[in-house]
Amino acid sequence: MYPDKVTVYHKLVHDPESPHSSQHAFHLQVMILSESRQRPAARCHEDLVIYDYKLGKKSVMPPFLMEQFKTTWKLQEQAKNLWQARILEIEDRVRTLEAESWDREGAVEDTGSAKR
Repeated sequence: MYPDKVTVYHKLVHDPESPHSSQHAFHLQVMILSESRQRPAARCHEDLVIYDYKLGKKSVMPPFLMEQFKTTWKLQEQAKNLWQARILEIEDRVRTLEAESWDREGAVEDTGSAKR
């Protein structure tokens, strides 16, 4: 809803060193978050091509850009691994809490006002 502020996150789709990567293009997944609603407002996919307008054709990605993509990919993978481990840790803690409360003998679910 207007007015709103948004935050835009980009993520590389392919490892720059993989066979799916191109010397001329790169792909990004994008998530746009609404600050006022605190939820995703949109998801996009960007397919970007390096183009030399003087020559009128695709151009090879500059080495400095490829190196930056490699660094970014490594950081993405590190963050993904960290947060996947944290998710597993939280799920394990929830399961322990459930086992201590729900899975004990004689445990009865409190259905609140639905008992009537």
